[in-house]
Amino acid sequence: MKNMKNSIKIALAQISSKRENKQANLQKYEELTLKAKKQNTDLIIFPEMSLTGYVVKDQIYELAEQIPGPSVEKMETIAKKTGMHIIFGMPEVSQKTKATLYNTAVLIGPKGYIGKYQKMYLPTHSVFEEKRYFRPGYQPAVFDTDIGKIGLTICYDIFFPEVFRLTRLKGAQIIVCISASPAVRRNYFEILTSARAIENTAYLAYVNLSGIQENLQFWGGSRLVSPTGDIIAKAKYDEEDFICCEADFHDLKPAEAFIPTLRDLRPELFDKLKHLSEDI
Repeated sequence: MKNMKNSIKIALAQISSKRENKQANLQKYEELTLKAKKQNTDLIIFPEMSLTGYVVKDQIYELAEQIPGPSVEKMETIAKKTGMHIIFGMPEVSQKTKATLYNTAVLIGPKGYIGKYQKMYLPTHSVFEEKRYFRPGYQPAVFDTDIGKIGLTICYDIFFPEVFRLTRLKGAQIIVCISASPAVRRNYFEILTSARAIENTAYLAYVNLSGIQENLQFWGGSRLVSPTGDIIAKAKYDEEDFICCEADFHDLKPAEAFIPTLRDLRPELFDKLKHLSEDI
């Protein structure tokens, strides 16, 4: 068990990525991490697929990297230099094959690479075609760090409460959801970010892309939500923004007592859920 902090300061780095330009996006990561460091933050979070841009079509095969790989190594250097924890999204190519890709969130700390999460739920409807490119992940991801127990999720996962429940039951104090959500989905995400925080009595840090890529307008609206669903901090809509906020882990205990969803869980219902979901 690590000697963790009781509260952490978080930077929500709501950026617009340059499509297919990892170098420019890495430079932006570095500039904002240095800015966050000057404001004494412990953790900076960048959006889903922000290393490459979200809409890159078949170029994804050229842009994807193994983890660890060159971009992760660059981010390790930045984390070590600043003493920061950093989360960002990128396309990952499997260690075992040349064309199996994952939509991945990466967590790096002051001592280097900590771990990753491969997006479980891949939207493939309307403007989304993730299943065309990505293989789904299979494991929830929670990491015991010097600044707390951090869970990772990505965008469309938020529509599936079971992902967040698994992440919370693995011990996450704060669940990070990095996102590339277009404006047509804004209303859903504003509801679901609060719902996921309340039902799991955990902090939820949501960081979304902003700007326009191939006619998709990303709505921003990044936020930190408390374990009781209060919005502690919120970024601007539609444009780049940088917000520093604080999560106090002392708030978890009273939240759990006030909304005892974890105490009141009924494990036997999960068996029914599995059975019924196999026959839709």
